[in-house]
Amino acid sequence: MATRIFLGLEALLWLPYGIYCFLVPGSLAQAAGVVARTATGSVELRAMYGGLQAALGALALAAALRPALAQTALRTLAVLAGGLASARLLGALFAGGFSPYTTMGLAFEIPTLVISVALLRQVPERTLA
Repeated sequence: MATRIFLGLEALLWLPYGIYCFLVPGSLAQAAGVVARTATGSVELRAMYGGLQAALGALALAAALRPALAQTALRTLAVLAGGLASARLLGALFAGGFSPYTTMGLAFEIPTLVISVALLRQVPERTLA
């Protein structure tokens, strides 16, 4: 039950944010200081902040509704949240500062990583036959 609740909460956070960033990539200029200067830049913001995050939310939602997908979703969340958190932390150290956006990102990504790994230990492993 804890896994389904966690995955549902992850879906509620990743999916709408990804959709919003896809539809309004310019919002990242104010929130994160990220600006697209060309059409390619706008496409990239839509893909990385929109598509990737919406896809994570969709996977979490699918796994919350279909427990057979839980292990896949938890592994994916752990790997991607771990990658985001480590790169964000190192990036902030290299840049010499933590903005509120960076701090919020870490405050979301680190618990996502830790909880995903903890829940993976409770979810039975599924094998393909």
